[in-house]
Amino acid sequence: MPYATLTDLTERAGETEIRQIADHDRDGLADPAVIAAALEDADNLIDGYIGRRYSLPLSAVPALVRTWAVSIARYVLHRNGAPDHVKADHEAALAALKDVARGLVALPVAVGQ
Repeated sequence: MPYATLTDLTERAGETEIRQIADHDRDGLADPAVIAAALEDADNLIDGYIGRRYSLPLSAVPALVRTWAVSIARYVLHRNGAPDHVKADHEAALAALKDVARGLVALPVAVGQ
């Protein structure tokens, strides 16, 4: 199960931004494959940090994980350079993931489950 969806991205960034950064074929619509690749990149990065403490896939996606996935995917989609607020969200997500990996932050799921 993906940690975030196009709807989650759109709710955070707005339709205009998502269309601008994910419409690679310039047809006026966000390209599903581009969105899917960015979300997959986010999922893989998150799994890399949490996989030593939690069994994957997570049985349910905590809101915090969804937020991190959106921040990471949004940053990935800004392939030509992200605005400062998008970079800051990405950096905050990575810092939090490092804290999870170190055991300083716990996800609201059972460890090893």
